[in-house]
Amino acid sequence: MKRMVSLMAGLAIGAGLLSAPAFAQDKGTVGIAMPTKSSARWISDGNSMVEQAEAAGYATDLQYAEDDIPNQLAQIENMITKGVDVLVIAAIDGTTLSNALENAAASGIKVIAYDRLIRDSANVDYYATFDNFKVGVQQATSLVKGLEERFGDGPYNVELFGGSPDDNNAYFFYNGAMSVLQPLIDSGKVVIVSGQMGMDTVGTLRWDGAVAQARMDNLLSAHYTDKQVHGVLSPYDGLSIGILSSLKGVGYGSGDLKMPIVTGQDAEVQSVKSILAGEQYSTVFKDTRELARVTVGMVNALLSGSEPEINDTSTYDNGVKVVPSYLLEPVSVDASNWEEVLIGSGYYTMDQIK
Repeated sequence: MKRMVSLMAGLAIGAGLLSAPAFAQDKGTVGIAMPTKSSARWISDGNSMVEQAEAAGYATDLQYAEDDIPNQLAQIENMITKGVDVLVIAAIDGTTLSNALENAAASGIKVIAYDRLIRDSANVDYYATFDNFKVGVQQATSLVKGLEERFGDGPYNVELFGGSPDDNNAYFFYNGAMSVLQPLIDSGKVVIVSGQMGMDTVGTLRWDGAVAQARMDNLLSAHYTDKQVHGVLSPYDGLSIGILSSLKGVGYGSGDLKMPIVTGQDAEVQSVKSILAGEQYSTVFKDTRELARVTVGMVNALLSGSEPEINDTSTYDNGVKVVPSYLLEPVSVDASNWEEVLIGSGYYTMDQIK
């Protein structure tokens, strides 16, 4: 009986090998390193990259590091050892990969930084991302719009949250937002009651929503016992959910205490539902399908000996070189346009949201 089971298993394996899909032919393998599955956004990115790379004829090796830097380094080194043809890396910490990328270069493996810039290395060939400064501009513009709608002419009491200090994008988001907010702070229309400003102060390591919630708890207890907070600049939906939990915990959004204007990013399902419930005010949609499409286009060009399409050759200096980049357009989303943008584009179905 055991021999028969073994024989059948062998036949099944053999049949699987004989019917291997077309993408497993010799066009090449793309190693895809993603930071974590704890964010729905990164799951979507990984799925989109695999789907589009395989549709283009490549085998894929997708790895998630669960926000553990040594784990991501080990995964990348393993991909290099296995001989992938191109590495697509969304770095956890963009400053930790220099040695691994030297090994990739020595093996003739091209590297594309995906969404997050990889710093301090000459061995980053291209960068595919969104216009991250514009993301911050859109967040702050939406914040101000919401403040005016909900609280009149001001002045407005506002608190600032930043992304993870080891993510280069976090600085672009913050600087983009401050290009809108700083003039209003200078004029007194926006008041940072806590006085906490600057990424070294407001950054949230690993984009951790629990850390954001704890900081919001502290801000409320230290600075808002006799004042009302009107708005919170949040750069990411995962932080926004924590911030909103803190605000609701002390009564905001109930009775006469209006919910502050809270921004976000990535249009995650939970936050879209929160927007429809009148809690989170807005988010920024970044279509991961388009980012995957651009990235796979770069892979195609690199492996065929042609030049990838880029539209920016000046913005992203990684400390060693200016990395040629393709920047996609983000879209601000709130209660007025969510259906058109998110459902109309086919990114979500109505059943996922309602």
